[in-house]
Amino acid sequence: MIVEFESVEKRYGRVHALRDANLSVPAGATLGLIGPNGAGKTTSILITTSLLQRDGGMVRVGGIDPERDPLAVRRHVGYMPDFFGVYEGLRAREYLEFFAATQRIRPAARAAVVADLLALVDLEDKADADVNTLSRGMKQRLSLARALIHDPELLVLDEPASGLDPRARVELRELIAELQRMGRTIVISSHILSELEGVCSHLAIVDHGRFLAQGPIDEIRSKLFAQRRVRARVEPSRIEQAEAWLGDHGTVGDLQVERGVLRFLFSGDDAASAELLSGLIASGAPVSEWRVDGAGLEEVFLHLTSNGNGDGNDGGVAEGGAP
Repeated sequence: MIVEFESVEKRYGRVHALRDANLSVPAGATLGLIGPNGAGKTTSILITTSLLQRDGGMVRVGGIDPERDPLAVRRHVGYMPDFFGVYEGLRAREYLEFFAATQRIRPAARAAVVADLLALVDLEDKADADVNTLSRGMKQRLSLARALIHDPELLVLDEPASGLDPRARVELRELIAELQRMGRTIVISSHILSELEGVCSHLAIVDHGRFLAQGPIDEIRSKLFAQRRVRARVEPSRIEQAEAWLGDHGTVGDLQVERGVLRFLFSGDDAASAELLSGLIASGAPVSEWRVDGAGLEEVFLHLTSNGNGDGNDGGVAEGGAP
């Protein structure tokens, strides 16, 4: 595990920002850290990056306690905060060169490192532009390049898509996908759930300072929602036949027909879904569309934060979270 929290506590006065919090981030994962405002996301990030001390529990980042050896942890971590700060008058190239110097990258190697990072974030043609003239999206990409300057194992991104226009969000998402292909471990804190869908392999949902669920997204979905939605389109002349055939299966529920499309809830895994589809076709009903949809991140998030009540924190789905 790259990041491990065990029974972590953090208080601000009488307010518990984290309460008996347990979190595990496996190497190579892209983990989406989501929760309501004030849930404990930023506190978790600051503790992970050694910028905030905990009040109790155990934390390891790359096997190192961030309180005992914060400098060692910072060599493992690249942190992109939710704001962009820069000295006046710096060009993009100079901005990265400055941070390369703070990371003690040899002067002879800095130019090549900076050039490679500008190419990675597609800012080569802005190398000599004043940073303050860059668009919000360009500043976010430059900030990400700065977080990568020392080639860290772990990237921690705090609300990276906040304030970006749709095109800039797409560009940032493509850049994160490229970093995934490079084998980076990434933690992304975001309230824009649609931005995490399709990007993250793992999920951690925090509310009232406790992690209600964490792990691979598909596992969380399957534990919380035993049934998945299916949309099937068949030839109009065979719609009644298909409806009757599906209605006889115990794995099918809430079957509805609308304009030649059958919609129903299905209890079963992917293999069972494929078997059901094969059986429907074999019954003589040509199928032109078969789509199985799991619960989206928004549905998972709302389900847990409305039903979990902050009581579960066992590293899996919150107790009482399943329907």
